[in-house]
Amino acid sequence: MSERAAREETENVVWSGDWVAERLGVALEGDGELRELLGLALRRNPKRAHLLVSNVLGKHVPQRPSVVHGAGFELGERVRELLGAREARRAVVLGYAETATGLGHAVADGLRDAPYLHSTRRPVAGVRQAGGFEEAHSHATSHLLLPEDPELLAGGAEAPTLVLVDDEFSTGNTVLNTIRALHALHPRERYVIVALVDMRSAGDRDRLTAFAAEIGARVDLVTRGAGTVTLPDGVLERGQALVAAQEAEQAAQPDRAAQTEQGEQPAQAEQEAQGDRAARAGRAGGPAGPAGGADTAPVTRVDLDWPAGVPDGGRHGFTPAHRAALEAALPGMAHRVAAALGDPTGPRPRRILVLGFEELMYAPLRLGTALEETLGADTEVRYSTTTRSPVLAVDDPGYAIRTRLVFPAHDAPADGPGDRYAYNVAGARFDAVVAVVDSTADTPELHAPEGLLARLAEHTGQVLLAVVPSYTPVPHRQEPAVLPEPLRGPDFSSYAPEDVGWLLQDLSDTELEAPTEEREEAIQSGGAHYAESLPVEYQPSAAYQALFTAALETSAARIARAVGTVTETVLAERGPRPVLVSLARAGTPVGVLMRRWARHRHGLDLPHYAISIVRGRGIDATALRWLAAHHDPADVVFVDGWTGKGAITRELAAALEEFEASGGPAGFDPEISVLADPGGCVRTYGTREDFLIPSACLNSTVSGLISRTVLRADLVGPDDFHGGKFYRELADSDVSGLFLDTIAARFDEVAGRVEEEAKELLAADRAPTWEGWAAVERISEEYGIHDVNLVKPGVGETTRVLLRRVPWKILARRGAGADLEHIRLLAQQRGVPVEEVDDLPYSCVGLIHPRYTRGATGADGKAVAGGSAPTAGGEPVKGA
Repeated sequence: MSERAAREETENVVWSGDWVAERLGVALEGDGELRELLGLALRRNPKRAHLLVSNVLGKHVPQRPSVVHGAGFELGERVRELLGAREARRAVVLGYAETATGLGHAVADGLRDAPYLHSTRRPVAGVRQAGGFEEAHSHATSHLLLPEDPELLAGGAEAPTLVLVDDEFSTGNTVLNTIRALHALHPRERYVIVALVDMRSAGDRDRLTAFAAEIGARVDLVTRGAGTVTLPDGVLERGQALVAAQEAEQAAQPDRAAQTEQGEQPAQAEQEAQGDRAARAGRAGGPAGPAGGADTAPVTRVDLDWPAGVPDGGRHGFTPAHRAALEAALPGMAHRVAAALGDPTGPRPRRILVLGFEELMYAPLRLGTALEETLGADTEVRYSTTTRSPVLAVDDPGYAIRTRLVFPAHDAPADGPGDRYAYNVAGARFDAVVAVVDSTADTPELHAPEGLLARLAEHTGQVLLAVVPSYTPVPHRQEPAVLPEPLRGPDFSSYAPEDVGWLLQDLSDTELEAPTEEREEAIQSGGAHYAESLPVEYQPSAAYQALFTAALETSAARIARAVGTVTETVLAERGPRPVLVSLARAGTPVGVLMRRWARHRHGLDLPHYAISIVRGRGIDATALRWLAAHHDPADVVFVDGWTGKGAITRELAAALEEFEASGGPAGFDPEISVLADPGGCVRTYGTREDFLIPSACLNSTVSGLISRTVLRADLVGPDDFHGGKFYRELADSDVSGLFLDTIAARFDEVAGRVEEEAKELLAADRAPTWEGWAAVERISEEYGIHDVNLVKPGVGETTRVLLRRVPWKILARRGAGADLEHIRLLAQQRGVPVEEVDDLPYSCVGLIHPRYTRGATGADGKAVAGGSAPTAGGEPVKGA
């Protein structure tokens, strides 16, 4: 037996998870096929130590294309059998980027007549975002939903079932958060979750059952394998330490590092590869770019003749008609690739890899299945794709990621440049690699000396480049002839007309309020979005009003300093005449104060408007168009009160990308300027301390008597501003002017400190740390909530939880003092415990009840004594 054959035989009997299991104590238990389906590797990821590496997904481990497509197709057939042929035709399949885009498409093939859509991390010009969600443990968390047909996700009688496809079902958090978000927009009767493996714990399984009951829908699960992963205590820290140790060891041994990073090439195999390269160099048609050199394989571009009108994948939707057109074209495309690989009468490559590109998994997969049929059994065809996920490579038979190629991103990603990876390609002795990318990714970076093509050419005899045209739907939106005008006081709000123009429509005469408990139940059950109704406005009690007044007097100078510091920073970096646009309504008092500082200290009369932004729904596009029609978008500075975990910061950035992609005016800067940034989410702020801003203590009575904003389809049309209410009847309780005047009276007193602090900030590194987001993710898991949207960090957000939501418990940093007096008072009134904790980056964190049903207002899920809990210690306003 040759040395190579002996090594391959040894490796075939070693499980590709042994290396990790032995060193970290990770145990994989399940049905008999589980170890054939999965191996283990270590992530370069601060959120999870281990990575389950699928052997049939075609992402990290090259596999026969027919095996990869067959795995998804078989799952789709099982879903079709579960639903029945009639319901299968009415289902919609949704896959997850980037790993499951091809799997989801194959599942849709198995259903036969179902349209397909996958989430994406690539904003696309001309396509309106239909939704989005976060994947907390992922290396890149934000998912966009960009269907060309806005009705694709609408549900209803025509599409009562949504099939969600991911490669693994580990905790269920991502899938449940997706269903919750989509169900709030378009409730459905049934959801089917599809995965190659179900690795949930018993607690996670119970959570799915409870979730289905909460939303009142049937939720089924279809998987190929099932089991559990047992993680010992401290596995994250130990895994990170092991990754660091391996990287240090590889760095200290350059030869070993080169093998791991690029792949081992035994001398005999390298000589064979060089001979193959020499034999094929003359007929390959010449290199496509710098990658084709004397010591590397030629790179040849092959024209696939992709069928016109067929999308490159499911990013914008893929219909049964698209599927039929692609199936008809696949044999011809495979023959063109086969011809480019060599003369049928001469020597052919014996081992070929079809390499896809990140989310572009299905097109290269189907090209691979067609190539298998065209070339026959004498040629070994494998398929995998590149990825943005960083994983440690260890050249050991008991480790799933043996080698990796590293190269720069080549599709101008929205989150900026970075490294990308191809695993288990180097050293795999492929005679030829067919690299398949979309036209968006066919860039100079792809062809650069350090780009993907050059890296591939170092490890194979021939490289073909096949480019699939990127499908971009054409926008068909027509702008309204006349945009609405802003509302101003005294007709709308108690602020002076010059203080702020509200880019809202007046819904004061519309009944929108609902009791807190009813709203919470509707929101968490998926029956309503929080912006579709309003909490009842309560009159503050005398005790609570006194607390607000005392807090205002105590903190006025501190707030004045923060106002001055953030305003001076804005003027220095965005001057000379920025346009302040506050995020209604918490940002609006801050915007008014910034405007007053600029006028008091510099004689500037800055424009100030208030605009609506809604978590999960984006920013008011009509308001943005109004701003662009009246001001230079580059002058617009978005203003908010404070940051919590940074959800609105992310929402604004994504919303502006979507706005520009859909054809809206470009040039808006997504950076938010805030009074306080305890979450470390922005770079323009007055302070990063988490302290009481008294405007958080009250609702409309400190915000110009304006409600929070409303977005409901029956009230807000596509060309309308979002809505809001003016509570004129609360004029006797209005302290909006008192709040502004008390702080403005301290401007001169703090001017010297502001000048010093602004200079220091302008010279400092103010890059966001996202410390708050990390803390929220940790708390969400530690307290069994599993939804970051129910964790509200910071004094301001905790106050909102106690005023507007159904609180479960309050976490207070041990030793926090006067800033939390109003928190303790509200918590006492609502029967909610305050838990003292250490290692909290905020003064406090409010936890919303994670499994709310009506009456679950206390920590034990029971109603507090005396019935429904008061808010702000007062009475509801009649008719409000």
